[in-house]
Amino acid sequence: MSSHALIFKVCPVSSWETAERSGIYTGAPVDLQDGFIHFSTAGQLGETVAKHFAGEDNLLVVAVPAEVLGEALKWEPSRGGDLFPHLYGSLQTEHAAWTKPLPFVDGRHVLPDLEGA
Repeated sequence: MSSHALIFKVCPVSSWETAERSGIYTGAPVDLQDGFIHFSTAGQLGETVAKHFAGEDNLLVVAVPAEVLGEALKWEPSRGGDLFPHLYGSLQTEHAAWTKPLPFVDGRHVLPDLEGA
Protein backbone atom coordinates (compact mmCIF):
# COMPACT_ATOMS: atom_id res chain seq x y z
CA MET A 1 0.00 0.00 0.00
CA SER A 2 1.24 3.47 -0.78
CA SER A 3 2.19 5.43 2.30
CA HIS A 4 1.26 8.61 0.41
CA ALA A 5 -2.31 7.48 -0.18
CA LEU A 6 -5.32 8.98 1.52
CA ILE A 7 -7.39 6.66 3.66
CA PHE A 8 -10.96 7.41 4.69
CA LYS A 9 -13.15 7.29 7.78
CA VAL A 10 -16.91 7.76 7.69
CA CYS A 11 -18.51 9.14 10.81
CA PRO A 12 -21.50 11.19 11.92
CA VAL A 13 -20.94 14.93 11.55
CA SER A 14 -21.67 15.38 15.27
CA SER A 15 -18.95 12.88 16.26
CA TRP A 16 -16.33 14.67 14.19
CA GLU A 17 -17.39 18.07 15.53
CA THR A 18 -16.98 16.72 19.08
CA ALA A 19 -13.56 15.32 18.16
CA GLU A 20 -12.44 18.63 16.68
CA ARG A 21 -13.18 20.39 19.97
CA SER A 22 -10.83 18.03 21.83
CA GLY A 23 -8.42 17.49 18.94
CA ILE A 24 -8.79 13.71 19.18
CA TYR A 25 -11.11 11.24 17.47
CA THR A 26 -11.28 7.97 19.38
CA GLY A 27 -13.61 6.19 16.96
CA ALA A 28 -17.15 4.92 16.64
CA PRO A 29 -18.60 2.31 19.02
CA VAL A 30 -17.51 -0.49 16.63
CA ASP A 31 -13.97 0.91 16.62
CA LEU A 32 -13.84 0.97 20.41
CA GLN A 33 -15.20 -2.59 20.52
CA ASP A 34 -12.66 -3.86 17.97
CA GLY A 35 -9.69 -2.00 19.48
CA PHE A 36 -8.81 0.02 16.39
CA ILE A 37 -10.28 2.71 14.13
CA HIS A 38 -11.56 1.26 10.87
CA PHE A 39 -10.50 3.10 7.71
CA SER A 40 -11.05 2.31 4.03
CA THR A 41 -9.09 2.99 0.88
CA ALA A 42 -10.75 4.90 -1.96
CA GLY A 43 -11.56 1.62 -3.67
CA GLN A 44 -13.13 0.15 -0.52
CA LEU A 45 -15.13 3.17 0.59
CA GLY A 46 -18.29 2.60 -1.48
CA GLU A 47 -18.76 -0.92 -0.15
CA THR A 48 -17.99 0.20 3.40
CA VAL A 49 -20.63 2.90 3.21
CA ALA A 50 -23.22 0.52 1.72
CA LYS A 51 -22.51 -2.19 4.29
CA HIS A 52 -22.12 -0.18 7.49
CA PHE A 53 -23.95 3.12 6.94
CA ALA A 54 -27.02 2.17 4.87
CA GLY A 55 -29.83 4.67 5.38
CA GLU A 56 -27.81 6.98 7.65
CA ASP A 57 -27.76 10.71 7.06
CA ASN A 58 -25.57 13.53 8.41
CA LEU A 59 -22.34 11.67 7.70
CA LEU A 60 -18.91 12.97 6.89
CA VAL A 61 -15.96 11.49 5.00
CA VAL A 62 -12.64 12.24 6.70
CA ALA A 63 -9.50 11.86 4.57
CA VAL A 64 -6.19 11.18 6.28
CA PRO A 65 -2.78 10.72 4.63
CA ALA A 66 -1.71 7.21 5.64
CA GLU A 67 1.90 8.35 6.11
CA VAL A 68 1.10 10.64 9.06
CA LEU A 69 -0.22 7.74 11.16
CA GLY A 70 3.11 5.96 11.42
CA GLU A 71 3.44 2.49 12.91
CA ALA A 72 0.02 2.67 14.60
CA LEU A 73 -1.51 2.07 11.13
CA LYS A 74 -1.72 -1.61 10.22
CA TRP A 75 -2.95 -3.08 6.92
CA GLU A 76 -4.96 -6.17 7.81
CA PRO A 77 -7.12 -8.62 5.85
CA SER A 78 -10.87 -8.21 6.09
CA ARG A 79 -13.70 -8.62 3.56
CA GLY A 80 -12.65 -11.14 0.94
CA GLY A 81 -9.02 -10.91 2.00
CA ASP A 82 -8.66 -7.23 1.06
CA LEU A 83 -6.17 -5.34 3.20
CA PHE A 84 -7.89 -2.62 5.18
CA PRO A 85 -6.17 0.19 7.08
CA HIS A 86 -6.70 -0.04 10.84
CA LEU A 87 -5.43 2.61 13.25
CA TYR A 88 -4.41 1.23 16.63
CA GLY A 89 -4.82 4.38 18.67
CA SER A 90 -6.69 7.62 18.44
CA LEU A 91 -6.64 10.02 15.50
CA GLN A 92 -5.47 13.57 16.00
CA THR A 93 -8.00 15.65 14.09
CA GLU A 94 -5.20 17.90 12.81
CA HIS A 95 -4.04 14.93 10.70
CA ALA A 96 -7.18 15.08 8.56
CA ALA A 97 -6.34 16.36 5.09
CA TRP A 98 -9.99 17.28 4.57
CA THR A 99 -13.55 16.45 5.51
CA LYS A 100 -16.51 16.38 3.13
CA PRO A 101 -20.19 15.69 3.59
CA LEU A 102 -21.51 12.29 2.51
CA PRO A 103 -24.87 13.27 1.02
CA PHE A 104 -27.80 10.87 1.25
CA VAL A 105 -29.90 11.47 -1.87
CA ASP A 106 -32.89 9.46 -3.09
CA GLY A 107 -32.13 6.61 -0.72
CA ARG A 108 -28.42 6.28 -1.41
CA HIS A 109 -25.13 7.87 -0.45
CA VAL A 110 -23.25 9.95 -3.00
CA LEU A 111 -19.49 9.69 -2.46
CA PRO A 112 -17.63 12.99 -2.73
CA ASP A 113 -14.60 13.52 -4.92
CA LEU A 114 -11.91 11.70 -2.95
CA GLU A 115 -8.95 13.45 -4.56
CA GLY A 116 -8.67 16.69 -2.64
CA ALA A 117 -10.32 19.34 -0.55
